[in-house]
Amino acid sequence: MARYVAIIEDSDPDAVSLWFPDLPGCISGGDDVDEARENAPEALAFYAQELSADGRELPPPRTLDELKADPDVADDLRNHTIALIEWPPLDAPE
Repeated sequence: MARYVAIIEDSDPDAVSLWFPDLPGCISGGDDVDEARENAPEALAFYAQELSADGRELPPPRTLDELKADPDVADDLRNHTIALIEWPPLDAPE
């Protein structure tokens, strides 16, 4: 089971967004942090489905240390909340 690092941005008082540094364009959202996290596996599923349709697979997730060393992501990791999103989800059918 993989765990993707997600960055949670909650600066908008009306919505929370969540995105994955390892999966460009894969985003989730919700009215609050909990809802954005709950929606994240569905966003991953749609993203994986799109990649699969193109004959590709999800890339392996980088570790938090690897992401911290990436200058394109390091500031976001320092300035926002992070979450680990499991893939596939624990409740996914086998």
